[in-house]
Amino acid sequence: MDAPKRNRTGLVPMSPEQMIAEARKAFFVMFGLLAVVWLVQLANWADHYALARDYAVVSGDVGTLPDILVAPLLHWSWAHIESNSGPLFVFGFLAAYRGVVRFLGLTLLIALSSGLVVWFFEHGNVATVGASGLIFGYFGYVVVRGLFDRHLIDTLVGIVMGASFAYLLTVAVPGTPGVSWLGHLGGLLGGLAGAWLFRDRRAPRPATAAITPRTPAGDNTPQPGPGSGSGSGSGPGSDSARADLYKELGDLGLL
Repeated sequence: MDAPKRNRTGLVPMSPEQMIAEARKAFFVMFGLLAVVWLVQLANWADHYALARDYAVVSGDVGTLPDILVAPLLHWSWAHIESNSGPLFVFGFLAAYRGVVRFLGLTLLIALSSGLVVWFFEHGNVATVGASGLIFGYFGYVVVRGLFDRHLIDTLVGIVMGASFAYLLTVAVPGTPGVSWLGHLGGLLGGLAGAWLFRDRRAPRPATAAITPRTPAGDNTPQPGPGSGSGSGSGPGSDSARADLYKELGDLGLL
């Protein structure tokens, strides 16, 4: 079997079939995550929200540190989970559709960053739960991922999502009543960091030395110029221009 061809950036581009397969995986992963969140909410409601009280993150309480990984699945009310479900699915799907494995690592990073910021900086005996930290993390990741990956489509998606949902940032600043703005801010920072940490690595290009043909001593036969030969665009100048074009398209994420 032939090895997959790399583009000019040193990456193996995904075929349309691979992208569709990853998008399908992302859809089912987010559907499954939402199903888990709603099942947990049902158990939480049936137990008079004892789960939210027992597994919330409380600033400075060492015993609640392990709950950083559980708190995003819990909510204080049906209105709370309803307001989070739509953005969680949309931003989560956009964050996952280029690779589910990368998405799982990103989710862990965001949960840790959101929970730790709350644990270190929240004032008072405040119990914090909810998926909003994940939402802000996915949002930040989607907005800047295309810039770090140098991928045109993801860059355009990031611009559209950033312009459409910029108002979300108003609840990630101090003084927002009734919400854990620290959890939002911590999740956002985790998503931005994840866009850098999980960016596409580009393989170094092999150095190529230009080979200049030698003319044997005493041979006065004229060498063919760049424009000689039959057919147009077949000389080294044409090859160089084509290589430059491929490089530019690859840098834009189109190859």
